Amino acid sequence: MSRLEIILSAITFISILFNVGIFLYARTTVIQLLSVSEELGDLQEMVNSFAGHLESVYELESFYGDETLSALLSHAISFNEQLETFEYIYSLTQDENQPQQDPKTEEPPVQNE
Repeated sequence: MSRLEIILSAITFISILFNVGIFLYARTTVIQLLSVSEELGDLQEMVNSFAGHLESVYELESFYGDETLSALLSHAISFNEQLETFEYIYSLTQDENQPQQDPKTEEPPVQNE
C-alpha cells in the first residue's frame, strides 16, 4: 500500500466514525425531544381537565360568585393559554387523526362517521 492509500483509508475510517457518531447523537436527541413532547402533551391535558373541573365547581350554586374561585379559575385559564404556546412541541407526538379535546370539557368530542 502506498502512503496515499493509507492516508485515504485513515480519512475514510475517521469519516465513517464521525458519521456514525453524528447519527447516534441525532437519534438520541430526537428520542429526548419526543419524550419531552409527550410529557408536555400530558401536562396540557391535565391543565385542561383541571380548568374544566374548576369551572364546573365554580358554576355550582353554592360556589357561584366566590371571588377566590373566580381568581383561581382565571389563573387556571391563563395558565392553560400559556401552555398552548408550546403546542408545536407536544403536537409532534399526537396522532394526526386523533380528535382534539375541548379544553372546557373532560369528554372527548363525538366523531362523525
